[in-house]
Amino acid sequence: MRRSLAGVALAVTSMVALSFLIPLGLLVMSLAREQSVTAAEQSAAAMAPILALTTDPAELREAGTGLRAAEHLVIHLPDRALVGGAGHAPPDLLRRAEEERESISRDVPGGWIYLQPVVLPQDRVAVVENFVPDEELRRGVALSWIVMAGLAVLLLAGSVLVADRLGSAVVGAARRLAEASRRLGAGNLDSRVHPKGPPELREAGAAFNTMADRMTDLLAVERELVADLSHRLRTPLTALHLAVERIPEGTETRRIHSAVAELERELGAIIDEARTPLSVGPMGRALRGEDTGDAPPAGDGERCEVAGAVRRRAAFWAVLAGQQDRPCRVQVTDEPTPVALPENDITAVVDALVGNVFRYTPAGTPFEISVDRTAHTVELVVQDAGAGIADPDGALARGASTGSTGLGLDIARRAALATHGSVRITRGPLGGAHLRVTLGLAPCVPERPRRRRARTAGGHRG
Repeated sequence: MRRSLAGVALAVTSMVALSFLIPLGLLVMSLAREQSVTAAEQSAAAMAPILALTTDPAELREAGTGLRAAEHLVIHLPDRALVGGAGHAPPDLLRRAEEERESISRDVPGGWIYLQPVVLPQDRVAVVENFVPDEELRRGVALSWIVMAGLAVLLLAGSVLVADRLGSAVVGAARRLAEASRRLGAGNLDSRVHPKGPPELREAGAAFNTMADRMTDLLAVERELVADLSHRLRTPLTALHLAVERIPEGTETRRIHSAVAELERELGAIIDEARTPLSVGPMGRALRGEDTGDAPPAGDGERCEVAGAVRRRAAFWAVLAGQQDRPCRVQVTDEPTPVALPENDITAVVDALVGNVFRYTPAGTPFEISVDRTAHTVELVVQDAGAGIADPDGALARGASTGSTGLGLDIARRAALATHGSVRITRGPLGGAHLRVTLGLAPCVPERPRRRRARTAGGHRG
């Protein structure tokens, strides 16, 4: 941008300089010619009084010695005698001046000539000729052009220098604003800019600072609301714990204890996630809709084993599947499946997708959970034998909509994007929805292929 401004300034200044220099140069040439012509006419006219007194060549030479341009001054006497140097006037032009008795000026080869007839006694006519060479007509023009060209160069250099300084100020202010925006987008909420440069950029910088302050205030309010929510939810959980303790020991009691403990863990994970700035970790970047291709290496952050997390959650859902007579098949690879996500995120994906199966298919509908590994990815598949998803693209586009499969799919989509993966919805072998969540493997993982083992949860096999 800085070079562009300098180039524009150079082009504009060049056009302005040329628009003035060309007419000025022509004017200088015209003035130089006019001065030479005027001097020649004056020299010729000065000889007229002398010719009226005498026509003797010797006296005329003596009288014309001090006259200007004497070396080009020639007097044609009535008897065709010449006084001075060689004449340059064509014979026909000389004859015309004698006959018409009027002064004549004309360009001739090598310069310009002026003929001034002088009427002598006895109706005789003498002609005073003054020749001005081309060098005299252009005297001082070259020097004037050199001076003007030097001034034009100085003007161009000065304009480029000024434009470069102005461009540097504008570009510097714009770059500082862009850098502050990138830092704010990366999660640095303390990023501010010192407004500098033109009024428009100073106004943009002030608006940016106001926006950043507002965002900081909103996040502070959000943290307060989350803290208040945690206190509100922990109170009924404590009461639920006390109520469960009064229930006689048994299988159902242990299951309720486990469910309450799981609810407490999930609540703590939700509160921790809500209190973590969105800039921390790849999930935060995915939530903001950023391209994680420029994110820091995933191996530098928290990671977990997808296979282990899925096994643990599948065991939880298998109990509920057994109560609803749902055949549940779990097929998980034994290979390492590390991804650059916390286990809470993988758990949330499994719970969201399997929860949609329980929510939108009738009891007794079979479903399957599988985890497989390829050379560079981990593939989590949840499929069922229900009615399927009529509009897969629309379901993925719904994002955080509630009351539909959109919420669970959005959780899966964010996790996939955070690891450079994807989510695909098709109709699977069971006849219903087939959701494939592809997660990118964390770096530095051995790629030796291994067999996959299958096991069935909940006492049912597909």
